[in-house]
Amino acid sequence: MATVLSVSGSPSASSRTNRLLRHLDRRLTAQGHEVVPLDVRTIPAEALLGADFRHPAIVEATELFARADGVVVGTPVYKAAYSGVLKALLDLLPQYALTGKTVLPLATGGSTAHVLAIDYALRPVLNSMGAAHIVQGWFTLDKDITVHEDGTLTVTPAAAEALAQVVDQFSAALGRTPVLAAAS
Repeated sequence: MATVLSVSGSPSASSRTNRLLRHLDRRLTAQGHEVVPLDVRTIPAEALLGADFRHPAIVEATELFARADGVVVGTPVYKAAYSGVLKALLDLLPQYALTGKTVLPLATGGSTAHVLAIDYALRPVLNSMGAAHIVQGWFTLDKDITVHEDGTLTVTPAAAEALAQVVDQFSAALGRTPVLAAAS
């Protein structure tokens, strides 16, 4: 099947966003996809904030995007937009890093007031980076995600059903999207 890069734009190691993405990665893996996780918070701050395009971690992240057939981008919503750490990474990728790729945008947040952040903040950036197809994204409320002490995750039934549907649509779209040559 396809290679999927699963990008967590959360600055926190214990975030609901990160845990939710890894939970969804397992669904994609069960569907036969190779899933490669990328936690942006693990990229050195000096590389991100110093815009060091030659830093080995930035070079590696760029290569991961290039090799992927599809990209899942997950972010917590802060101040009605995606996270700053995700913005810093996207700014360092080549202009058309998503050319030919199918993309699934996901977001988490504490209030439904931020539900439009995917369409009004994240989707335009992903589109400008050349994504071939941006599938229906999904916003999940923090209250619908419970991380237990043992690290397991529980998602409320309604949220789990909606997430399964968007992940399955993304998975199906990976099989239909032609892979285009990257722009030089």
